Parts: sequence; structure tokens; C-alpha cells
Amino acid sequence: MKDFHTDRTLYIQIFMLVLFAGLLVKAAQLQLFDNSYKARANAIAVDKITQYPSRGLIYDRNMKLLVNNNPMYDLMVTYNQVDTKMDTTLFCELLNITKEKFEKNLNKDFRGVKYSKSIPFVFLKKISTETYAKFQEHLYEFPGFFVQIRNVRGYPHTNAPHVLGYISEVNKSQIEKSKGIYELGDYIGASGLELSYEKQLRGEKGRKYLLKDNLGRVVGDYKNGELDTAAISGKDLITSIDLDLQTYAEQLMQNKRGSVVAIEPKTGEILAILSSPGYDPNLLVINRNRGAALQDLLGDTLNRPFFDRTVMAKYPPGSIFKTLVGLVGMQEGTWSANKPVKCNGAYYYNNISVGCRDHPSARNIAIGLQYSCNSYFIQCLRSIIDKESFYKPKVGLDLFVDYMYKFGLGKKLNTDLPYELTGNIPTVSYYDFLYPKSRGGWKSPTIMSIGIGQGEIEMTTLQIANLAATIANKGYYYTPHLGKGFRYNTAEIDSKFKIKNEVGVDAIHFESVIDGMRRVVEAGTARVAKIPGIDLCGKTGTSQNAGEDHSVFFGFAPAEDPKIAIAVYVENAKYSFAAPIASLITEKYLRGNIVDWRLSLEERLTNASLLDTP
Repeated sequence: MKDFHTDRTLYIQIFMLVLFAGLLVKAAQLQLFDNSYKARANAIAVDKITQYPSRGLIYDRNMKLLVNNNPMYDLMVTYNQVDTKMDTTLFCELLNITKEKFEKNLNKDFRGVKYSKSIPFVFLKKISTETYAKFQEHLYEFPGFFVQIRNVRGYPHTNAPHVLGYISEVNKSQIEKSKGIYELGDYIGASGLELSYEKQLRGEKGRKYLLKDNLGRVVGDYKNGELDTAAISGKDLITSIDLDLQTYAEQLMQNKRGSVVAIEPKTGEILAILSSPGYDPNLLVINRNRGAALQDLLGDTLNRPFFDRTVMAKYPPGSIFKTLVGLVGMQEGTWSANKPVKCNGAYYYNNISVGCRDHPSARNIAIGLQYSCNSYFIQCLRSIIDKESFYKPKVGLDLFVDYMYKFGLGKKLNTDLPYELTGNIPTVSYYDFLYPKSRGGWKSPTIMSIGIGQGEIEMTTLQIANLAATIANKGYYYTPHLGKGFRYNTAEIDSKFKIKNEVGVDAIHFESVIDGMRRVVEAGTARVAKIPGIDLCGKTGTSQNAGEDHSVFFGFAPAEDPKIAIAVYVENAKYSFAAPIASLITEKYLRGNIVDWRLSLEERLTNASLLDTP
């Protein structure tokens, strides 16, 4: 009997020791190894307040302010501190909200992890300065509520919406990918330069830690502010845009569909760039009216104001492409600068004919460009494709395509505007698919329309302007870009914008093309673009379209020392708009004003509307 009692006592002691050891291990886990409970306690005792930085400002090349910051206010609330006897009628009147919204915004699901009764949360976002001014006089009457200041974008001008872009609230995916940089409620660049230079513009958030009692009331700085960090403002971006030139270009393009890009050839800096129709960037500032404005803009499916035609629209370039065909033919030795071509009003091959206008005989490439002779450049294109032999067109087309890539066509130029498209340069594989051997295959006559910029050739307006800059530089270009630098030299623009891109055509061959482009303006298809006292070189184009044809012009000036290269594309305008618009923009930039006798042209173009044509 004694042994039995002894054994039972021993078992009980062992059981108690095991139980005690388990409790000891659990206590050690909770207090020494598991930080979740400590974090939860701190979340109740310490309030982490985000200090939001000022977003970097954006300037034009002459330091005129394009984008600034305006204060916006978020009303925060700590549920445990709210006075249940407060005057909710006055509260709602001051904020212009209903009592139903008051109840909805205050009473959250406190059983979940998102909200706590002792931790502040956003009660009302995007309070305007005017509303805040009225409300803050009565703020002391509403315990538990306080205001957190945020900076949102403001626009002193209505210009360049596609260039500047806009900001929006981060989504769940962006938060997850940011590795802690963004939190719920933060704003991020969503388009334009706001997106491209988000990293530099956003700045760095600061933190302030406040010690609170068990009722959530602030009793002082946590650890005397040792853990607090100040917000660091974003870097101020200086763009290459000339605001005065941008404003003038937008004036000429109002009530028209199309795009304009003007580049400084020696640097690749974009002086003006616009897509029309556009919109007033002030419509998309962060406020309570933004949602309705956004829906209105998205609902305009005819004009598509958010569609950036400078880098997203892929257009047939038309006759401006003839300059490229001539350059490649001369460089490869399949064509001579002084080669004459007889044109009888069309180019004929078997039962196919491509029409041409009535003009004097094209004795050389310059005159061929002056009169935009289709016969001349179809034959030049065929000489390139048939370089190896008529029966080996793939060799010639591969050669031609390689040149196009060097000129920045058929691929992205990788500018600092987002959403840039590639355009299209048809390749051997494309034509093999389109014209398989089982159906006879293809040869140079099959694809001869690309010699005059039609067929499958597509370019963006940015690519067209860059081609003008390349010709102006006689064989090279700098990648077009909008970022010129940062104020106070706080950072550098991407080094890729300082690389000279050689296109593989000798400078001597550009002389004939430039001579032809000078003739186009002096006595050819773009006489309307002639600028008194300024030697403008250019080339017109009429791009075939299902409706009215598109009007295109590209050029540069002055001829001997180019300061500006420009491309203008006006949809559904035939031939009468792009060239004069380009010449007025060029004159405005180089001279600063328009000569008196051309003011009537300026007025006519400004007042013309082409938006009736779908």
C-alpha cells in the first residue's frame, strides 16, 4: 500500500513539473521570442504618425512653374476619444456631409485587424482649404478629431496635361510591390512625368511617435522623440519644355485632332510636345470633384483626351519617309544623288500603277523631294530591295530594316514619357507570313508602297520629329527627352540621354536630302510654310486614311545651324494644316513673334475646327 501511494505522489510531482516547464517555455516564447504581442502593446501605447513630404515641383526650361503643391486635409479620428454628446448637426454642416455618412465613417468593423478604437483612422478624405478654414475654428468642440495635412498637385497653367501627368491613390498591387515604400492612402505618379520621375519626385516620409494612455489620449513624445524622423521633400524637376512655345502650339492645335513634337537637335531636349484634344490638368487634382471629371473625360470616346497621340498613335508617315529611302539608297550605293528619273504622272509596273502629281522631271534626289515624286522613290526603294538580285529581296529588305532600326524606327526610342509605342517597320518574316510561297511569295514590286511611306509603315509623331533632328544633325540623334535636370543639382538625368546615336549614313549623303527639303519650302509642296528671314527645311506628307487624309509635315531650322526640329500631324486635314502650323511654331521659337503679314494665317489656323470629322 505504501509503494502505491509513493508511486502516485511521484507521478503527480512529475506531471506538475512538466506542466510548469510547459508554462515556463510558453512565457519565454511570448516575452522573449515572439514580438507580435509586444508590437500589439506598442500599437496601443504608441501612435505612429506619418509625416508626408512635399512632392517635388516641376518647372519648364526657363524655371516657370508648371506643377506646384496645394494643401489638402484629411480628417482623422480616434474612436475612444469622441464625445458622444458632441453637436453632430454642426459637425455635419461644417463638413457638408449627412448624418448617415457621419455614422458610416465613424463606426467601423473594430473586430477586424484594420481598425482599432484607440488608433486614429481616416474619417474624411480630401477636405478643401475652404472647408478646413471653416471647420478648424470649431475643431476644439469635437474631441477625438484632428486634421492631417497632405500635399496634392496644383497647376498654375492649363498646358501640357499628357506631359505632366497626374497622381492617384496607390492600389493594393502597388503597395505589395513597393516593399514598404507605399501604404494605404498614399499617392503615386500615374502618368506622364509624374510616373516617369516618381522615384525622384515623391520624397521620403517621416515618422513621429506619440505616447498615449489606455484611453488613447496623447501624453507626450515617445522616448522624447528619439525615434522621430523628418520628412524629406522630393526633388524639383526642371523639364526641357518651353512653356511659351507649348502654349502657342496648343493654341494653333485647338479644336483639331493630332500632335506636335518640337526637339532641340543638338541635345534631344523636347521643346514642346502636345496631343490634341487634351484636357485641363486642373480637372484631375485630388478633390471630391475628381471622380466625376474623370468619368466625363473617359466618356469622350470620339476625341479620347487621355490618348497621347505623340507616342501612342501609330501613323503612316506618307511622303516624309522618302527622305529615308533616299538616304539608304545613297549610302548603299544602289542610288545616286544625281540620278534622274522620268515620271509621266504615275509609276507603272505590269498592271499596277501608283499615281503622281504633274511636275517637272526629277533630275536628282533633291528635285525628287521638292516635287515629292512617287515614281522616283519607288524606284529608289526597289533598288535597295533588289541589291542582291530581283529574286533575293529578303537580303535587301533585311538591310533596309537594319537602317530603320538605327534611325529609331520600329522600336521604342525609350524617351522619358511612359506608354511609348514602337510604330511598325515590316520585316522579312512579316511579308513571308503575308505572302507565303504557296501563293507566289513576294518581291520588290509587292512592297513598293513602303517607298512612299504607305503600306505597312507606321511611325509615332515623336519618331517623325526625331527623324527631322537626325537629318538636321546629318547622321545622329540624342534620345528625345523631357527631363533637363534637377533644381540645386540634387540628381542627374539618365545618362542614356547623353549618348550620341549614329545611324550609319555618311554626312555627305544628307546634303542632297537637306537641299531637297529646302526646295520643298522654297518652291515645292510646302511653300505655305516659308518663313521670311528664316531658312526652313521641311517635307510634307499626305497620309492615306479611310476618311479625310491626314496632313503631316516635318522639318528643321535654320538650315545651316538648326535650333529646332519639328513634326506636326493633323488628322483628317488633307494637306493644308500641318506645314503652316509647323512654320508658325518654328518662327515663334526662333524669332519670338510672328511677322505682321502672317498674323492672318495664325488667326485662320487658330480658329479652324476639324473636330466635326469623326
